[in-house]
Amino acid sequence: MEDGKFHFLSLTLLLFFFITLSQAFTPEDNYLINCGSTLETTPIDDTRSFIGDSSKQGSIFLTSTGSLVIKDQNPSRDSSVLYHTARVFTKESSFKFGVKRTGTHLVRLHFYPFVAQSYDLSSAQFDVSVNGFSLLSDFSVGRGNSSGSLLVLKEYLVMVDSEDIVMLFSPLGKSGFGFVNAIEVFSAPDDLVVDQGVHLISSKGAGIYNGLSSKVLETVHRINVGGLKITPFNDTLWRTWIPDENFLILKSAAKPVARSRPPNYEEGLATREIAPDQVYMTAQEMNKDNITLASKFNITWAFPLNPNVMEYLVRLHFCDIVSTSLNQLYFDVFINDYYAYKDLDLSSLSDHLLAAPYYVDFVTNSENSENIHVSVGPSELSSSMRINAILNGVEIMRIVDGGGSISRSGSKKKPLGVLLGAAVGGFCLLCVVILAVLVAIKCRKSKSKPKPGETGTWAPLRVPGSSSYSKVSEGTTNASYGVNLGLKIPFAEIQHATNNFDKNLIIGSGGFGLVYKGVMRDNTKVAVKRGVPESRQGLPEFQSEITVLSKIRHRHLVGLVGYCEEQSEMILVYEFMEKGPLKNHLYGSGPLSPLSWKQRLEICIGSARGVHYLHTGSTQGVIHRDIKSTNILLDEGYVAKVADFGLSRAGPCIDETHVSTGVKGSFGYLDPEYFKRQQLTDKSDVYSFGVVLLEVLCARPAVDPSLSREQVNLAEWGMLWQKKGLLRQIIDQNLVGEIKSSSLRKFGETAEKCLADYGVDRPTMGDVLWNLEYVLQLQLQEPGIPREPHEDSTTAASELPIPAAIPRDISTNIRIPANMSDGSSVVTTSQIFSQLITNEGR
Repeated sequence: MEDGKFHFLSLTLLLFFFITLSQAFTPEDNYLINCGSTLETTPIDDTRSFIGDSSKQGSIFLTSTGSLVIKDQNPSRDSSVLYHTARVFTKESSFKFGVKRTGTHLVRLHFYPFVAQSYDLSSAQFDVSVNGFSLLSDFSVGRGNSSGSLLVLKEYLVMVDSEDIVMLFSPLGKSGFGFVNAIEVFSAPDDLVVDQGVHLISSKGAGIYNGLSSKVLETVHRINVGGLKITPFNDTLWRTWIPDENFLILKSAAKPVARSRPPNYEEGLATREIAPDQVYMTAQEMNKDNITLASKFNITWAFPLNPNVMEYLVRLHFCDIVSTSLNQLYFDVFINDYYAYKDLDLSSLSDHLLAAPYYVDFVTNSENSENIHVSVGPSELSSSMRINAILNGVEIMRIVDGGGSISRSGSKKKPLGVLLGAAVGGFCLLCVVILAVLVAIKCRKSKSKPKPGETGTWAPLRVPGSSSYSKVSEGTTNASYGVNLGLKIPFAEIQHATNNFDKNLIIGSGGFGLVYKGVMRDNTKVAVKRGVPESRQGLPEFQSEITVLSKIRHRHLVGLVGYCEEQSEMILVYEFMEKGPLKNHLYGSGPLSPLSWKQRLEICIGSARGVHYLHTGSTQGVIHRDIKSTNILLDEGYVAKVADFGLSRAGPCIDETHVSTGVKGSFGYLDPEYFKRQQLTDKSDVYSFGVVLLEVLCARPAVDPSLSREQVNLAEWGMLWQKKGLLRQIIDQNLVGEIKSSSLRKFGETAEKCLADYGVDRPTMGDVLWNLEYVLQLQLQEPGIPREPHEDSTTAASELPIPAAIPRDISTNIRIPANMSDGSSVVTTSQIFSQLITNEGR
């Protein structure tokens, strides 16, 4: 790449380097050995000191004789002082390091061959093992080092459950010796490698890969995509990241981008130990400078590997540093031409925050190929104005088949005493387990016998980038969450309904996962929502959805058919809504006929009934927290039903005014008062519903960054015209000439009241429902038609009849006769959007 392409990037990163240094990780176990030296050495590109293994302090780690020290008499000026000496092993020899904390450890071996004292280190041939697990077999530095550098650095992630780490060097072949220049052994962060949420991608299909943390991983490639080389000095785990330029198949397809500020780390996602700031501050994006906006292509990298190795871990790093606002970027990710991630929306994976680092792990079979190909390209969901795809970093690690195990003894051979102790301990443990089982059976007999299909546990769910897992026992599920286990559906039934999750049956996707159309054995059409581990929504949302929908039934709430949590799956099965989301009928893609004003009002009324029932159908009520046009679904008769209760919360208790909680919801629909104070009330749903009302009227998204600044936010823009009395100027062109002035005026006032800055100034959903009924009457010029009582609820709590002859005017909060003229009210609109639209906004 030409120097000019890196000019801005170089200045940006150099400035960042001088302003701040990486926040160092402090490992509990930390052994840094300068082999063959008596001196303590600090390399130029590092911040740590390596102690000499020939010094008094360092010699304690050598546990056997059969080694000697050599020194390079003519060291290269470019070589680190760490590589001016080496320890040579003429017999089987070892280092032994005490372990303070078991778990994943990072092991680095430095090999820099030079000639000294009749030893040509490039001809050395030897094995290296750790606690009996083979890391290097028949290894020679002189073979296969095509990098052009004399230095060979071998890095491993090893799970250690023993009291010691024993590193054994075994000479082989004609050379009869082995060597090493430096050794690093230190404990890694707990969440660096986790078991859950790793995807298996191969020609045989996709799946879940289990037990990754127990594997030994060898680093093959560590790439800073779009950026410069990162040295150990600027990495919290002292790693080296190299630029991606030499791995790009078509360099003209990519363009490097950079961010001058540090990324916005979020709890549960990537940390600085997963990758340093500089990785997430740079990226490659699609180079669209010389092509039309409608063109779609992929950026592809080819990473060479050993074709004899079967399995590799591919870790991809993402951070949206190219978007100016949320939900602009949708793209696909491929590994070896297989879909790794379809319709990736980084905004949905973060808590409504731009530039939030994220990573995802895949295990792929090399299939005897000499390369792993990684590609990113625009999704089908991308609009023609926002076609783009990015990648920030790549790590590829070989899953080592070492033919051994990492054992507590530190060796494959176990003395008789250890074996006898293990046998006795195992027998005692077995007795304890049997006793516990007998007690549990006795306790269960005192309870009523469960029905078939009512037993089970919640599968642990991995939150990306975190080592914390959630697992809810059967008892907790029954008692605390009130989940109706009678709704459980066997996984085999769902596979049958979806033709084993046929891609051709996918009808949508969201933060939780993909949605499939399915047909049960009784020919009932269903929508199957299948959770994915890398989703930001997980076990709490899964529980919330089941808890809410298993307790209530209402004509205007989407019905839950059942759920499945077998085989680490989280699957929700709903009644199938033939016409799909309301959004698609307003401004979505596809040849859908525009809705009439009468249809739109009936949809708004139905939705309001559903939300009103949520708020009032129980003592505490339920706050939805994510009211938007994509969560209002339409059946074959265009009857509206509110869906997606994953973010729902129980309302405040009788003696409380609000629920204090972190901000959740969708950008553009968030209640500004809730955003500022983190105090949730049912009036937060009312605000979101007000945005939906404007969507229905104007047929445009709640947020559209492609428009001018004053038009980006629909709530602000709509209220600007409402206050001018010119709301008709911005209505959907398909409604021009159809809406009566009285109906439009009352509809505008209803939306305006819903969008008041403060919840106390907003109406209840019951009042909104009254006024929407009145708006429909004004449109039909039949304000005196009596309303039928609601008969939708199947629970004890039911809605009261609402007489349409005396609707409530929410501009005054007074019930008025239908033949009275309706006034207008003016309320200040939200000014918080200027905060939300920035990169630092929530």
